[in-house]
Amino acid sequence: MRTPPLYLDYAATTPVDERVIETMVACLGREGNFGNPASSGHGFGQSARQAVEQARRQVAETVGAAVDDIIWTSGATESNNLALKGIAQGSACGRRHLITSCLEHKAVLDTARELEQQGYAVTRLTPDAQGLIQPEAVKAALREDTLLVSLMLVNNELGTLTDVARIGQIVREHGALLHVDAAQAVGKVVIDLGQLPVDLMSFSAHKVYGPKGIGALYVGPRARAALKAQIHGGGHEGGLRSGTLATHQIVGMGTAFALAGQLAEVENARIGQLHERLCEGLLSLPGVTLNGSAQQRIPHTLNLCITKSGFNSNQLAGSLALSSTSACNSASHAPSHVLLALGLEPAQALSSVRLSVGRFTSAADVERAIEVFAQALSAPPALW
Repeated sequence: MRTPPLYLDYAATTPVDERVIETMVACLGREGNFGNPASSGHGFGQSARQAVEQARRQVAETVGAAVDDIIWTSGATESNNLALKGIAQGSACGRRHLITSCLEHKAVLDTARELEQQGYAVTRLTPDAQGLIQPEAVKAALREDTLLVSLMLVNNELGTLTDVARIGQIVREHGALLHVDAAQAVGKVVIDLGQLPVDLMSFSAHKVYGPKGIGALYVGPRARAALKAQIHGGGHEGGLRSGTLATHQIVGMGTAFALAGQLAEVENARIGQLHERLCEGLLSLPGVTLNGSAQQRIPHTLNLCITKSGFNSNQLAGSLALSSTSACNSASHAPSHVLLALGLEPAQALSSVRLSVGRFTSAADVERAIEVFAQALSAPPALW
């Protein structure tokens, strides 16, 4: 029987933790907590509402936010859209300039492009050679009419970290708002929105061992009055996002975030050890180099450029489930916009691969990955 490929694509999505599944199943079926959370006139709805609010507390506590500042969405893509479009269309201050970067997820880049077509001005910052957006670059791009800055905390392709604490101070002093896409960050870095100068932050459950189709947007006090709803029909979520709440998904997200907070210290220490072994084993192979900063990063994600003539990531597909770019780009088979922004040539970007490890990755898995790479790089060039 053929051995299934080893999963090394945790940055694309994570398997749902069994403990999360258990809480979700309890909200399904005739005997479950299936009521509509908006049906406050009877016990079924009240019970569902209690579960939803408990999950909201779990998410808020994990990221250091006030409970009422967490708004449910369908995922980080919707959260990003709500943050950018909602602020651009809802602000009454007259500012019409936005700042983002060339490294962002397409959910931010495509939304910024849509706003640009509506007459907003958009500045896209270029990263330095290490794949970092420096605070000084943000400061230099600020204009008198800058309304919003949108940057990700952890880059989904590189694993690099953005100094949002310093950037937030700069943006706040200027009088603009800061949105942060934190889809890749929960459970991997400490997030304390009670201390960070961040006004909006996007989250997704399926990046942290929760279900797909559910996410949240943190809306801080400076942003709330300026945020315009994008989905209407009933005034749910304080009027910011209408629609019947999916209790089972929300409960799953709450459990996933709570687990992420509880397990973070031990889990990150273990993954840090896996990272060290991966770097030792893979970067010692001929023609393998690291894309992005070696220091300012999380240990969960590695992006490697492989310069061996004739190498193609398809050579690894039978043994390793990994990515040559982000999931949002993979269907187009185009070079990663993130790697191109770093200055890589298209051929180099196309010969790069992303490995991401997670909760269920073992030391044996890492050794197997190193072995597969070593074999692929020692084989004769493939004919494609």
